[in-house]
Parts: sequence; C-alpha cells; structure tokens
Amino acid sequence: MTARGSIAALLTCMAAAGVATPAVADGVPVGVPLEGVETTTGLDVPRIATAVPLPVVGAPEAPRMHKGDMLPTPLLPAVPIATELGETLVTSPLPNLAGRPETDGQGSLESPATTVRTRTPGAVLGSPLTMPDGSNSGLPNLTTPKLGLLTPEITGAPEALLGVALPR
Repeated sequence: MTARGSIAALLTCMAAAGVATPAVADGVPVGVPLEGVETTTGLDVPRIATAVPLPVVGAPEAPRMHKGDMLPTPLLPAVPIATELGETLVTSPLPNLAGRPETDGQGSLESPATTVRTRTPGAVLGSPLTMPDGSNSGLPNLTTPKLGLLTPEITGAPEALLGVALPR
C-alpha cells in the first residue's frame, strides 16, 4: 500500500467513526406504570413521569510536577462528572377539597430539569524521600511522608413547584 493509500484509509476510518458516534442524550424519559395498582385497588393513583439521568464523565485533571517534589500533584486526580436531572412531574387526584364531591381537584409536584456537576475525591501524596542532597553524597534524605485528600464536590440547584388545580 502506498503512503497516499494509507492516508486515504485513515481519513475514511476517521470519517466513519465520526458518523457512527451516537448523539448524547441528557436523560431517558420514564413513565412509572401504576395502572396495575389502580386496577387492583379501585383507587385513583398518582401519575409519575420523570427522566433517568445519564452521567457524562469528563477528563481528569492531569497531574503536574512541582519543583522540589518527586511525585506529581495530585497523585490521584479528581474526575468531573456532569448530568442533567430530568424534569419530574407527579400528579394525583385530590377528592373533596372543600368537603363536596364537585370540588374534586388535582395536586401536582413538578421539578424542572437542572444540571448537576460533581467531582470525585482525589489524593495528594508526598514522597518519603527528599530530592538528592549534595551534602549527603548525592543521596536523598528521609522525610515524613505527607498525605492529603481532595474533597468531593457537588454543584446544582434543584427546585420543586407544588400546585393544586381546582375544577372550573
């Protein structure tokens, strides 16, 4: 195969991989099936519709070397993860709101979609040895090792709306 043929095959494979990549969804819509409970008990049951979040893992921060350290920092990098909590809607019949059957209504609890971002914990570890010491024939000295943990993070702003609808 010639160099030109190799490049053409490489470009064809890259184009096929780009076309075959599926679109990333924020969540999978789910309706909770409670019709069986309603049929069995004869009572009106709530209706629940939500979405199962699909977490998207980001690239971890690359460890960096610092002057005077033998190990990179952080040794175990934190990994960012983002997802969107899908919209959730729960509706339920509310019979006899005012004590009369003609005032039957419907209550609802709605949670709009919101983005949640997290970072996994990480670890920082100090070496038990110093850098080579010229006064010690170029050998490193012993030192107390250091250990630190990077705390996990979670950021988001979920909210909920409560409503009651009366018949007109």
